Amino acid sequence: MRGQVCKMTDQRSKVIHVRNVGHEISENDLLQLFQPFGVITKLVMLRAKNQALLQMQDIPTAANALQFYTNVQPSIRGRNVYVQYSSHQELTTMDQSTQGRADEPNRILLVTIHHMLYPITVEVLHQVFCPHGYVEKIVTFQKSAGFQALIQYQLQQSAVSARTNLQGRNIYDGCCQLDIQFSNLDELQVNYNNERSRDFTNPSLPSEQKGRSSHPGPGYGEVGVGYPQMANAAAIAAAFGGGLPPGISGTNDRCTVLASNLNADKIDEDKLFNLFSIYGNIVRIKLLRNKRDHALIQMGDGFQAELAVHFLKGAKLFGKRLEVNFSKHPNITTGADTHEYANSNLNRFNRNAAKNYRYCCSPTKMIHLSTLPQDITEEEILAHLEEHGKIVNSKLFETNGKKQAHVLFETEEEATEALVCKHATTLGGSIIRISFSQVQTI
Repeated sequence: MRGQVCKMTDQRSKVIHVRNVGHEISENDLLQLFQPFGVITKLVMLRAKNQALLQMQDIPTAANALQFYTNVQPSIRGRNVYVQYSSHQELTTMDQSTQGRADEPNRILLVTIHHMLYPITVEVLHQVFCPHGYVEKIVTFQKSAGFQALIQYQLQQSAVSARTNLQGRNIYDGCCQLDIQFSNLDELQVNYNNERSRDFTNPSLPSEQKGRSSHPGPGYGEVGVGYPQMANAAAIAAAFGGGLPPGISGTNDRCTVLASNLNADKIDEDKLFNLFSIYGNIVRIKLLRNKRDHALIQMGDGFQAELAVHFLKGAKLFGKRLEVNFSKHPNITTGADTHEYANSNLNRFNRNAAKNYRYCCSPTKMIHLSTLPQDITEEEILAHLEEHGKIVNSKLFETNGKKQAHVLFETEEEATEALVCKHATTLGGSIIRISFSQVQTI
């Protein structure tokens, strides 16, 4: 596409206005786009408007950049950006956000959370920022730019270290991205210690609402671990790219499901774990002694249980068609015949929760293998799986420097058997991960 220097002003300027600057685009990305044309003296990110302003060393330098991008569409991280002369002739500190002052160091940070799929509380922020120094105060609030927080350190060098190391990072894999500026405030005023604000130097401050716990609910106490329940259907839909799969309400609160019509001679708790963990974290599993083809599976939360019921009902495994329904039991009591998985590092949703939700689907003929050893061969993969059915096609490939594979079986049942038997097994010294693939051609 040509001519993207849109609405060109009649008055040339050494300041360039950049639009469509998504939250995934960093200051360094913009610098790399314009540095080939000359020295950039100032850069202001206008995050609330998805825009940025860059000041080049002089007008001819800015003109060269804009002339080049008239004929070549500028793109950053797959996103087209649009450039033109700014109405500003110079950038001053007044062009900054009223709360952020860009690169002038301060012990208080202004943090904006982009792509926030999970609730972020004071405890979560404290766990993220305290490794860089003593955090004195945290205040969170909602603005037009999105969810924001002010983090006050005891020392300015701690704030500098936190910004350097955390800028652009995600709190949870795939979401909750940190955009960090230095604030222009000198001191934070905290009146209450609760989930929205905290003065760590004054633990005796009251909670805003007496009688209500200031601690967050289960799943939010530790960053990137536990069973983070989605706050509401809208947040869940965001994990699926904007809309829930048909038939999923996102409002179920029953965590335990009953799987029946199992092949009692071939099934065990670990195989059930491998299958059901595709749809959420597993707390515990119990095979029923008096009904050997029945099992109870307790999922991490009600939404994950709903996904399991929706996608696995009617699936075929070991010659049987599964029945999967919500159980009348709210949870599974611990006991000698109960297998515990709550602390298993094989639970798939301890990290990458948002990414894993997007990959939830009914069993397919194609499985996806990851965490493979770098020197693995396609022949070794096929030899590892071929006992479970007829393999129609396969492909070994590399993504971001990591070996992965697609293996297509003749039937969904064969692919399901391969997954429940070979997920989390060792191949070439690596514990491999297997999921169903929504890609059905190689």
